[in-house]
Amino acid sequence: MRNTLKVLRAERGWTQNDLGERLGVSRQAVNALETEKHDPSLDLAYRIAALFGLPVEAIFINPHRPLPDLAPPA
Repeated sequence: MRNTLKVLRAERGWTQNDLGERLGVSRQAVNALETEKHDPSLDLAYRIAALFGLPVEAIFINPHRPLPDLAPPA
């Protein structure tokens, strides 16, 4: 799932290990999230959102969100 995790982490000067420790996961788990190789559990997504003080939707991009209708009005 696309996300802004790497940017948010870098803005705070945290390493992947720092973020992992704050979340109770490994550095490898953080890397897998940042490289979109793994989607977070709902619990982890909420913990990440709480840590950064942002809504889940501001960090994780919903791939199932419908696209706006771009057709001109009739």
